[in-house]
Amino acid sequence: MDVLKQVLGRLHPLIVHLPIGFIILGLLLQWYDRKRKEYGKVIPLVYLWGGISAALACVTGYLQYLGEGYAFDTVKWHLWSGIATALFAFLMYARLKEIRQVDFLSKVPIVVLSAFFFVLISFTGHKGGNITHGEDYLVEPLPNHIKSALGFETFEEKVIALNEENWQDAVMYDDIINPILNNNCVSCHGPKKTKGELQLHNPEVILKGGENGEIIVTGNSETSELYTRLVLPKNDEDHMPPKDKRQPTPEEIELIRAWLNIGNPFEGTIGDLGIEKELFLSFFPKKHDADYPDIQISAASQDTINGIKNKGFHVENISKASNFLEVSCINMPSFTDSDFEFILPIREQIAILDLGGTQITDAIFEKLATLPNLTVLKLDATAITGKDMELLASLEHLKSINFTGSLLEEIYLHNLVEFKKLEVAYVFGTQIQGEGVRTLNEGQIIIDYGNYELPPIPSDSIIY
Repeated sequence: MDVLKQVLGRLHPLIVHLPIGFIILGLLLQWYDRKRKEYGKVIPLVYLWGGISAALACVTGYLQYLGEGYAFDTVKWHLWSGIATALFAFLMYARLKEIRQVDFLSKVPIVVLSAFFFVLISFTGHKGGNITHGEDYLVEPLPNHIKSALGFETFEEKVIALNEENWQDAVMYDDIINPILNNNCVSCHGPKKTKGELQLHNPEVILKGGENGEIIVTGNSETSELYTRLVLPKNDEDHMPPKDKRQPTPEEIELIRAWLNIGNPFEGTIGDLGIEKELFLSFFPKKHDADYPDIQISAASQDTINGIKNKGFHVENISKASNFLEVSCINMPSFTDSDFEFILPIREQIAILDLGGTQITDAIFEKLATLPNLTVLKLDATAITGKDMELLASLEHLKSINFTGSLLEEIYLHNLVEFKKLEVAYVFGTQIQGEGVRTLNEGQIIIDYGNYELPPIPSDSIIY
Protein backbone atom coordinates (compact mmCIF):
# COMPACT_ATOMS: atom_id res chain seq x y z
CA MET A 1 0.00 0.00 0.00
CA ASP A 2 2.83 2.36 0.85
CA VAL A 3 4.44 1.65 -2.53
CA LEU A 4 1.19 2.45 -4.35
CA LYS A 5 0.83 5.64 -2.33
CA GLN A 6 4.34 6.74 -3.30
CA VAL A 7 3.88 5.87 -6.98
CA LEU A 8 0.59 7.77 -7.23
CA GLY A 9 2.04 10.67 -5.26
CA ARG A 10 4.94 10.99 -7.65
CA LEU A 11 2.49 11.44 -10.52
CA HIS A 12 1.58 14.83 -9.03
CA PRO A 13 4.30 16.87 -10.80
CA LEU A 14 3.00 15.46 -14.11
CA ILE A 15 -0.75 15.75 -13.47
CA VAL A 16 -0.56 19.21 -11.89
CA HIS A 17 0.17 20.79 -15.27
CA LEU A 18 -3.15 19.62 -16.72
CA PRO A 19 -5.44 21.91 -14.69
CA ILE A 20 -3.04 24.79 -15.21
CA GLY A 21 -3.28 24.30 -18.97
CA PHE A 22 -7.08 23.94 -18.99
CA ILE A 23 -7.65 26.97 -16.75
CA ILE A 24 -5.26 29.26 -18.61
CA LEU A 25 -6.84 28.12 -21.90
CA GLY A 26 -10.29 28.93 -20.54
CA LEU A 27 -9.20 32.39 -19.42
CA LEU A 28 -7.57 33.10 -22.78
CA LEU A 29 -10.66 31.95 -24.66
CA GLN A 30 -12.82 34.21 -22.50
CA TRP A 31 -10.63 37.18 -23.35
CA TYR A 32 -10.50 36.28 -27.05
CA ASP A 33 -14.27 35.64 -27.20
CA ARG A 34 -15.37 38.70 -25.24
CA LYS A 35 -16.81 40.32 -28.39
CA ARG A 36 -17.27 37.48 -30.86
CA LYS A 37 -19.25 35.19 -28.52
CA GLU A 38 -18.37 32.13 -30.63
CA TYR A 39 -17.09 29.78 -27.91
CA GLY A 40 -19.86 29.97 -25.33
CA LYS A 41 -20.23 26.18 -25.30
CA VAL A 42 -16.54 25.35 -25.36
CA ILE A 43 -15.31 27.52 -22.47
CA PRO A 44 -17.49 25.88 -19.76
CA LEU A 45 -16.31 22.47 -20.94
CA VAL A 46 -12.69 23.59 -20.66
CA TYR A 47 -13.30 24.67 -17.05
CA LEU A 48 -15.05 21.38 -16.30
CA TRP A 49 -11.98 19.45 -17.41
CA GLY A 50 -9.86 21.91 -15.48
CA GLY A 51 -11.85 21.14 -12.32
CA ILE A 52 -11.63 17.37 -12.84
CA SER A 53 -7.88 17.41 -13.45
CA ALA A 54 -7.38 19.84 -10.53
CA ALA A 55 -9.24 17.44 -8.24
CA LEU A 56 -6.99 14.61 -9.44
CA ALA A 57 -3.94 16.81 -8.84
CA CYS A 58 -5.15 17.48 -5.29
CA VAL A 59 -5.45 13.75 -4.58
CA THR A 60 -1.99 12.90 -5.96
CA GLY A 61 -0.50 15.95 -4.25
CA TYR A 62 -1.88 14.83 -0.90
CA LEU A 63 -0.45 11.35 -1.44
CA GLN A 64 2.91 12.88 -2.29
CA TYR A 65 2.76 14.91 0.93
CA LEU A 66 2.12 11.72 2.92
CA GLY A 67 4.74 9.63 1.14
CA GLU A 68 7.63 12.06 0.74
CA GLY A 69 7.86 13.38 4.30
CA TYR A 70 7.05 17.05 3.74
CA ALA A 71 6.21 19.11 6.82
CA PHE A 72 2.57 20.30 6.79
CA ASP A 73 3.62 23.91 7.30
CA THR A 74 5.59 23.62 4.06
CA VAL A 75 2.66 22.42 1.92
CA LYS A 76 -0.43 23.83 3.63
CA TRP A 77 -0.89 26.96 1.49
CA HIS A 78 -0.33 25.03 -1.73
CA LEU A 79 -2.70 22.28 -0.53
CA TRP A 80 -5.60 24.57 0.45
CA SER A 81 -5.22 26.87 -2.57
CA GLY A 82 -5.12 23.78 -4.82
CA ILE A 83 -8.42 22.59 -3.38
CA ALA A 84 -9.85 26.10 -3.80
CA THR A 85 -8.68 26.14 -7.43
CA ALA A 86 -10.45 22.84 -8.17
CA LEU A 87 -13.69 24.06 -6.54
CA PHE A 88 -13.54 27.39 -8.34
CA ALA A 89 -13.08 25.65 -11.68
CA PHE A 90 -16.37 23.81 -11.11
CA LEU A 91 -18.00 27.09 -10.02
CA MET A 92 -16.81 28.80 -13.21
CA TYR A 93 -18.29 25.91 -15.21
CA ALA A 94 -21.61 26.25 -13.38
CA ARG A 95 -21.61 30.07 -13.72
CA LEU A 96 -21.03 29.95 -17.47
CA LYS A 97 -23.62 27.18 -17.89
CA GLU A 98 -26.03 29.32 -15.82
CA ILE A 99 -26.85 26.47 -13.42
CA ARG A 100 -29.46 27.64 -10.87
CA GLN A 101 -27.53 26.37 -7.85
CA VAL A 102 -24.96 29.12 -8.37
CA ASP A 103 -27.36 31.99 -9.00
CA PHE A 104 -25.56 33.91 -6.25
CA LEU A 105 -22.60 34.23 -8.65
CA SER A 106 -24.73 35.78 -11.40
CA LYS A 107 -24.50 39.15 -9.67
CA VAL A 108 -20.70 39.08 -9.88
CA PRO A 109 -19.34 40.26 -13.26
CA ILE A 110 -17.65 37.42 -15.12
CA VAL A 111 -14.56 39.58 -15.64
CA VAL A 112 -14.15 39.87 -11.84
CA LEU A 113 -14.46 36.10 -11.42
CA SER A 114 -11.94 35.52 -14.20
CA ALA A 115 -9.47 37.96 -12.66
CA PHE A 116 -9.83 36.28 -9.26
CA PHE A 117 -9.38 32.87 -10.89
CA PHE A 118 -6.16 33.99 -12.54
CA VAL A 119 -4.82 35.28 -9.21
CA LEU A 120 -5.85 32.05 -7.48
CA ILE A 121 -4.12 29.71 -9.92
CA SER A 122 -1.04 31.95 -9.99
CA PHE A 123 -0.83 31.83 -6.19
CA THR A 124 -1.32 28.05 -6.17
CA GLY A 125 1.37 27.53 -8.82
CA HIS A 126 3.73 29.86 -6.99
CA LYS A 127 3.36 27.96 -3.73
CA GLY A 128 3.91 24.66 -5.56
CA GLY A 129 7.03 26.03 -7.18
CA ASN A 130 8.32 27.10 -3.77
CA ILE A 131 8.00 23.52 -2.51
CA THR A 132 9.82 22.09 -5.54
CA HIS A 133 12.55 24.70 -5.99
CA GLY A 134 12.52 26.61 -2.70
CA GLU A 135 11.06 29.99 -1.88
CA ASP A 136 14.15 31.80 -3.10
CA TYR A 137 14.38 30.03 -6.48
CA LEU A 138 13.88 33.21 -8.52
CA VAL A 139 16.19 35.32 -6.38
CA GLU A 140 18.82 32.63 -5.74
CA PRO A 141 21.37 34.12 -8.22
CA LEU A 142 21.23 37.49 -6.43
CA PRO A 143 23.88 38.42 -3.85
CA ASN A 144 22.98 37.58 -0.25
CA HIS A 145 22.69 41.22 0.84
CA ILE A 146 20.07 41.87 -1.84
CA LYS A 147 18.14 38.70 -0.93
CA SER A 148 18.18 39.75 2.71
CA ALA A 149 16.91 43.21 1.79
CA LEU A 150 14.02 41.56 -0.07
CA GLY A 151 13.15 39.56 3.02
CA PHE A 152 14.40 36.15 1.84
CA GLU A 153 16.29 33.80 4.10
CA THR A 154 19.82 33.24 2.86
CA PHE A 155 21.43 29.81 2.84
CA GLU A 156 25.15 29.49 2.68
CA GLU A 157 27.25 26.39 2.50
CA LYS A 158 29.27 26.03 5.66
CA VAL A 159 32.97 25.64 5.02
CA ILE A 160 35.21 23.46 7.15
CA ALA A 161 38.20 25.75 7.59
CA LEU A 162 41.18 24.13 9.28
CA ASN A 163 44.93 24.65 9.12
CA GLU A 164 48.10 23.48 10.79
CA GLU A 165 47.75 26.08 13.55
CA ASN A 166 44.05 26.00 14.47
CA TRP A 167 42.81 22.45 13.87
CA GLN A 168 43.00 21.39 17.52
CA ASP A 169 41.00 24.47 18.61
CA ALA A 170 38.03 23.74 16.30
CA VAL A 171 34.86 22.57 18.09
CA MET A 172 34.14 19.09 16.74
CA TYR A 173 30.36 19.47 16.35
CA ASP A 174 30.05 23.19 15.55
CA ASP A 175 32.98 23.43 13.13
CA ILE A 176 33.05 19.94 11.60
CA ILE A 177 29.95 17.78 12.04
CA ASN A 178 27.35 20.55 11.71
CA PRO A 179 28.79 21.82 8.39
CA ILE A 180 28.83 18.26 7.00
CA LEU A 181 25.18 17.71 7.91
CA ASN A 182 24.22 21.20 6.76
CA ASN A 183 25.81 20.82 3.34
CA ASN A 184 24.63 17.28 2.61
CA CYS A 185 21.49 16.51 4.63
CA VAL A 186 19.56 19.55 5.84
CA SER A 187 17.94 20.31 2.47
CA CYS A 188 15.73 17.22 3.05
CA HIS A 189 15.99 16.97 6.84
CA GLY A 190 15.66 20.54 8.06
CA PRO A 191 13.06 22.97 9.40
CA LYS A 192 11.43 23.49 5.97
CA LYS A 193 11.40 19.93 4.67
CA THR A 194 11.32 17.01 7.09
CA LYS A 195 11.51 13.72 5.22
CA GLY A 196 10.84 10.74 7.45
CA GLU A 197 10.08 13.17 10.30
CA LEU A 198 13.85 13.57 10.68
CA GLN A 199 15.67 16.86 11.16
CA LEU A 200 19.41 17.30 11.39
CA HIS A 201 19.99 21.02 11.84
CA ASN A 202 20.61 21.15 15.60
CA PRO A 203 21.55 18.78 18.47
CA GLU A 204 18.03 18.48 19.89
CA VAL A 205 16.41 17.21 16.69
CA ILE A 206 19.38 14.96 15.87
CA LEU A 207 18.97 13.16 19.19
CA LYS A 208 15.19 12.98 18.73
CA GLY A 209 15.51 10.93 15.53
CA GLY A 210 12.78 10.33 12.96
CA GLU A 211 9.76 8.20 12.25
CA ASN A 212 11.84 5.02 12.65
CA GLY A 213 13.24 6.08 15.99
CA GLU A 214 16.67 7.27 17.07
CA ILE A 215 19.44 7.46 14.47
CA ILE A 216 22.35 7.49 16.94
CA VAL A 217 23.53 4.72 19.23
CA THR A 218 25.99 6.50 21.48
CA GLY A 219 29.52 5.19 21.10
CA ASN A 220 28.69 2.81 18.24
CA SER A 221 28.77 4.03 14.65
CA GLU A 222 28.15 0.55 13.22
CA THR A 223 24.63 0.49 14.66
CA SER A 224 23.87 4.21 14.17
CA GLU A 225 21.72 4.90 11.12
CA LEU A 226 23.31 8.33 10.80
CA TYR A 227 26.45 6.48 9.69
CA THR A 228 25.25 3.12 8.33
CA ARG A 229 23.02 4.72 5.71
CA LEU A 230 25.92 6.81 4.44
CA VAL A 231 28.01 3.73 3.63
CA LEU A 232 25.30 1.66 1.93
CA PRO A 233 25.70 1.20 -1.87
CA LYS A 234 24.29 4.19 -3.72
CA ASN A 235 21.73 2.02 -5.50
CA ASP A 236 20.33 0.80 -2.17
CA GLU A 237 16.98 2.50 -1.52
CA ASP A 238 18.03 3.11 2.09
CA HIS A 239 21.26 4.87 1.10
CA MET A 240 21.40 8.47 2.25
CA PRO A 241 21.63 11.01 0.78
CA PRO A 242 19.72 9.69 -2.27
CA LYS A 243 22.06 8.95 -5.15
CA ASP A 244 20.85 11.96 -7.18
CA LYS A 245 21.72 14.32 -4.32
CA ARG A 246 25.06 15.75 -3.27
CA GLN A 247 27.13 13.08 -1.50
CA PRO A 248 29.48 13.64 1.45
CA THR A 249 33.12 12.89 0.73
CA PRO A 250 34.79 9.74 2.17
CA GLU A 251 36.71 12.02 4.55
CA GLU A 252 33.47 13.57 5.79
CA ILE A 253 31.87 10.16 6.31
CA GLU A 254 34.93 9.03 8.29
CA LEU A 255 34.58 12.08 10.53
CA ILE A 256 30.92 11.22 11.19
CA ARG A 257 32.05 7.71 12.16
CA ALA A 258 34.77 9.00 14.47
CA TRP A 259 32.39 11.48 16.12
CA LEU A 260 29.82 8.77 16.80
CA ASN A 261 32.43 6.40 18.23
CA ILE A 262 33.56 8.93 20.83
CA GLY A 263 29.97 9.44 22.04
CA ASN A 264 28.71 12.10 19.58
CA PRO A 265 29.66 15.06 21.83
CA PHE A 266 28.12 18.42 20.96
CA GLU A 267 30.76 20.30 22.91
CA GLY A 268 34.53 20.05 23.06
CA THR A 269 37.38 20.86 20.71
CA ILE A 270 39.21 18.37 18.55
CA GLY A 271 42.23 18.66 20.84
CA ASP A 272 40.18 18.08 23.98
CA LEU A 273 38.49 15.02 22.45
CA GLY A 274 41.81 13.51 21.38
CA ILE A 275 40.92 12.82 17.74
CA GLU A 276 43.88 12.02 15.48
CA LYS A 277 45.13 14.72 13.14
CA GLU A 278 45.13 12.48 10.04
CA LEU A 279 41.31 12.64 9.84
CA PHE A 280 41.45 16.39 9.21
CA LEU A 281 44.37 16.75 6.80
CA SER A 282 42.11 16.83 3.71
CA PHE A 283 40.54 20.05 5.04
CA PHE A 284 43.86 21.86 5.41
CA PRO A 285 44.60 24.51 2.74
CA LYS A 286 46.16 23.08 -0.40
CA LYS A 287 49.27 24.73 -1.79
CA HIS A 288 48.26 26.67 -4.87
CA ASP A 289 50.66 25.83 -7.68
CA ALA A 290 48.78 26.79 -10.81
CA ASP A 291 49.41 29.23 -13.63
CA TYR A 292 46.83 31.68 -12.30
CA PRO A 293 46.40 33.63 -9.04
CA ASP A 294 44.77 32.00 -6.03
CA ILE A 295 41.87 34.47 -6.00
CA GLN A 296 38.28 34.58 -7.23
CA ILE A 297 37.43 36.78 -10.19
CA SER A 298 34.31 37.39 -12.26
CA ALA A 299 34.04 35.77 -15.68
CA ALA A 300 34.61 37.81 -18.82
CA SER A 301 31.60 38.32 -21.08
CA GLN A 302 31.37 35.60 -23.71
CA ASP A 303 30.47 38.24 -26.30
CA THR A 304 33.68 40.10 -25.45
CA ILE A 305 35.73 36.91 -25.72
CA ASN A 306 34.15 36.07 -29.07
CA GLY A 307 34.93 39.55 -30.36
CA ILE A 308 38.60 39.16 -29.40
CA LYS A 309 38.72 35.72 -31.02
CA ASN A 310 37.38 37.27 -34.21
CA LYS A 311 40.44 39.52 -34.26
CA GLY A 312 42.62 36.40 -34.55
CA PHE A 313 43.56 35.81 -30.89
CA HIS A 314 43.35 32.38 -29.29
CA VAL A 315 41.44 32.71 -26.01
CA GLU A 316 40.47 29.91 -23.64
CA ASN A 317 39.77 29.29 -19.96
CA ILE A 318 42.77 27.95 -18.08
CA SER A 319 40.58 25.47 -16.19
CA LYS A 320 36.94 24.72 -15.46
CA ALA A 321 37.55 25.76 -11.87
CA SER A 322 38.69 29.27 -12.75
CA ASN A 323 37.56 32.30 -14.76
CA PHE A 324 41.15 33.19 -15.66
CA LEU A 325 42.07 33.12 -19.33
CA GLU A 326 45.01 32.19 -21.52
CA VAL A 327 45.50 34.49 -24.51
CA SER A 328 47.84 33.60 -27.35
CA CYS A 329 48.97 35.29 -30.56
CA ILE A 330 50.04 32.00 -32.13
CA ASN A 331 47.98 32.82 -35.21
CA MET A 332 48.93 36.51 -35.24
CA PRO A 333 52.64 36.87 -36.11
CA SER A 334 51.86 40.42 -37.28
CA PHE A 335 50.78 41.48 -33.77
CA THR A 336 52.35 44.83 -32.79
CA ASP A 337 52.37 47.03 -29.69
CA SER A 338 49.35 48.98 -30.92
CA ASP A 339 47.26 45.79 -31.20
CA PHE A 340 47.43 45.36 -27.43
CA GLU A 341 44.29 47.51 -27.04
CA PHE A 342 42.19 44.64 -28.46
CA ILE A 343 42.70 42.54 -25.31
CA LEU A 344 42.18 45.34 -22.78
CA PRO A 345 38.49 44.43 -22.19
CA ILE A 346 39.67 41.17 -20.56
CA ARG A 347 42.72 42.60 -18.81
CA GLU A 348 41.46 41.48 -15.38
CA GLN A 349 41.02 37.84 -16.52
CA ILE A 350 44.33 37.36 -18.39
CA ALA A 351 46.69 35.10 -16.43
CA ILE A 352 48.72 33.58 -19.27
CA LEU A 353 49.76 35.72 -22.24
CA ASP A 354 51.74 34.37 -25.19
CA LEU A 355 53.21 37.08 -27.46
CA GLY A 356 55.96 34.82 -28.82
CA GLY A 357 56.95 35.26 -32.46
CA THR A 358 55.22 38.63 -32.86
CA GLN A 359 56.42 42.12 -33.82
CA ILE A 360 56.38 43.64 -30.33
CA THR A 361 59.08 45.97 -29.00
CA ASP A 362 60.20 47.10 -25.55
CA ALA A 363 57.30 49.58 -25.59
CA ILE A 364 55.03 46.64 -24.76
CA PHE A 365 56.24 46.55 -21.14
CA GLU A 366 54.27 49.66 -20.23
CA LYS A 367 51.12 48.01 -21.58
CA LEU A 368 51.80 44.64 -19.95
CA ALA A 369 52.04 46.37 -16.57
CA THR A 370 48.27 47.05 -16.81
CA LEU A 371 47.42 43.32 -16.55
CA PRO A 372 46.97 42.93 -12.77
CA ASN A 373 46.69 39.13 -12.71
CA LEU A 374 49.33 38.20 -15.28
CA THR A 375 51.11 35.07 -14.08
CA VAL A 376 52.89 33.55 -17.09
CA LEU A 377 54.35 35.75 -19.85
CA LYS A 378 55.87 34.45 -23.09
CA LEU A 379 58.01 36.87 -25.12
CA ASP A 380 60.13 34.32 -27.00
CA ALA A 381 61.36 34.96 -30.56
CA THR A 382 60.69 38.71 -30.40
CA ALA A 383 62.77 41.89 -30.64
CA ILE A 384 62.54 42.46 -26.88
CA THR A 385 65.84 43.69 -25.37
CA GLY A 386 64.59 44.07 -21.79
CA LYS A 387 64.62 47.88 -21.74
CA ASP A 388 61.92 49.16 -19.35
CA MET A 389 60.99 45.64 -18.20
CA GLU A 390 61.30 46.89 -14.61
CA LEU A 391 57.78 48.23 -15.16
CA LEU A 392 56.56 44.65 -14.69
CA ALA A 393 57.81 44.65 -11.09
CA SER A 394 54.41 46.02 -10.04
CA LEU A 395 52.68 42.79 -11.12
CA GLU A 396 51.96 40.86 -7.93
CA HIS A 397 51.37 37.45 -9.51
CA LEU A 398 53.96 37.24 -12.31
CA LYS A 399 56.04 34.11 -11.75
CA SER A 400 57.37 33.07 -15.16
CA ILE A 401 58.81 34.95 -18.18
CA ASN A 402 60.06 33.31 -21.35
CA PHE A 403 62.68 35.35 -23.27
CA THR A 404 63.92 32.37 -25.33
CA GLY A 405 65.25 33.42 -28.75
CA SER A 406 64.66 37.13 -28.10
CA LEU A 407 67.17 40.01 -28.20
CA LEU A 408 67.35 40.22 -24.38
CA GLU A 409 70.48 42.01 -23.15
CA GLU A 410 72.32 41.09 -19.97
CA ILE A 411 72.47 44.72 -18.81
CA TYR A 412 68.74 44.58 -18.06
CA LEU A 413 68.72 41.19 -16.36
CA HIS A 414 69.37 42.61 -12.88
CA ASN A 415 65.95 44.32 -12.97
CA LEU A 416 64.38 40.92 -12.30
CA VAL A 417 65.40 41.04 -8.62
CA GLU A 418 62.65 43.64 -8.06
CA PHE A 419 59.91 41.27 -9.19
CA LYS A 420 57.83 40.17 -6.20
CA LYS A 421 56.76 36.63 -7.16
CA LEU A 422 58.99 35.78 -10.10
CA GLU A 423 60.24 32.19 -9.96
CA VAL A 424 61.91 31.57 -13.33
CA ALA A 425 63.10 33.42 -16.42
CA TYR A 426 64.07 31.49 -19.56
CA VAL A 427 66.93 33.14 -21.49
CA PHE A 428 68.16 30.42 -23.84
CA GLY A 429 69.10 31.71 -27.29
CA THR A 430 69.39 35.35 -26.19
CA GLN A 431 72.48 37.61 -26.09
CA ILE A 432 73.06 36.43 -22.50
CA GLN A 433 75.69 33.70 -22.40
CA GLY A 434 75.58 30.78 -20.02
CA GLU A 435 74.55 27.16 -19.49
CA GLY A 436 72.30 25.36 -17.09
CA VAL A 437 70.79 27.54 -14.39
CA ARG A 438 71.79 30.16 -11.87
CA THR A 439 69.79 32.06 -9.30
CA LEU A 440 69.10 35.66 -8.38
CA ASN A 441 67.79 37.34 -5.25
CA GLU A 442 69.16 34.74 -2.80
CA GLY A 443 67.89 31.81 -4.81
CA GLN A 444 64.33 33.07 -5.23
CA ILE A 445 64.59 33.50 -9.02
CA ILE A 446 65.96 30.87 -11.38
CA ILE A 447 67.65 32.03 -14.58
CA ASP A 448 67.40 29.13 -17.01
CA TYR A 449 70.02 29.32 -19.79
CA GLY A 450 69.00 26.02 -21.38
CA ASN A 451 71.53 24.47 -23.79
CA TYR A 452 71.53 21.26 -21.79
CA GLU A 453 73.57 18.26 -22.92
CA LEU A 454 72.47 14.76 -21.99
CA PRO A 455 75.30 12.45 -20.89
CA PRO A 456 75.99 9.59 -23.32
CA ILE A 457 74.76 6.15 -22.38
CA PRO A 458 76.04 2.77 -23.69
CA SER A 459 73.01 2.19 -25.88
CA ASP A 460 73.90 5.30 -27.92
CA SER A 461 76.70 3.36 -29.63
CA ILE A 462 74.64 0.32 -30.55
CA ILE A 463 74.10 -0.06 -34.29
CA TYR A 464 70.95 -1.92 -35.32
